Amino acid sequence: MVTPILKLSDVSIHRGRTVILRHIHWQVERRQHWAILGANGSGKTSLLSALTGYLTPSAGTIQLFNETYGETDWRELRKRVGLVSASIRQLIHEDDTALEVVVSGKDATIGFWHEPKPQEKRKGRALLRQIECEEIADRPWSVLSQGERQRVLIGRALMANPALLILDEPCAGLDPLARERFLSFVQRLASSPKSPTLVFVTHHVEEIMPALSHVLMLKQGRVFCAGRKRDVMTSANFTDLFNERIRVVRHGPRYELQLSQRSRKVI
Repeated sequence: MVTPILKLSDVSIHRGRTVILRHIHWQVERRQHWAILGANGSGKTSLLSALTGYLTPSAGTIQLFNETYGETDWRELRKRVGLVSASIRQLIHEDDTALEVVVSGKDATIGFWHEPKPQEKRKGRALLRQIECEEIADRPWSVLSQGERQRVLIGRALMANPALLILDEPCAGLDPLARERFLSFVQRLASSPKSPTLVFVTHHVEEIMPALSHVLMLKQGRVFCAGRKRDVMTSANFTDLFNERIRVVRHGPRYELQLSQRSRKVI
């Protein structure tokens, strides 16, 4: 049997009397790229914290490449998971160049405590070419656009050669044009044979690019449904997910949600 990239078995997370996640079963196979959808409070943030080893499940197991959190050094396992999130973006030093930010991903540090080695710089520049940012290598973080910053953070995550790359609402704060340019880049990245497995967390179905093959929907801390995108992205599922009559509209390979009987009002 082929070992899955990621496997969650009956994972629950409790904090006091509050149940945050309930009996989560989820498996990610090789050559799959997933989107995670859910309303605020559905458990997305807690799920990501558990996947990256920052939140310990109250019950169940999380396996990455057949290694189990709690039985294997979680610090080593976490190195195999790249994360791009707003919390990291806010910690970057404004004077650090794009190249320095990318290279810092080798040790998952913020800022530099030593001069990068020549081979580290070479790999950093190669990653800047891969993320289509070679021309901004020497520009400081303070002058980069939001879209450039998101790409650089992806390069930083790739520096450690992760098997799994989590993009946590990466389009937040981008204007419409910058968002479309960034999404086109994500599409090219996911389509590359060198791409790690992607997990793309979003509130907006229009951000689910064609290369994202599967969708996980969370509702009130439970898996509402999970599977191939074409099977999950239905009007019936979204109506039940949000407790509102919703129609799924397709525009080629992209999706849009509309409230029924409310012409062109997009969620």
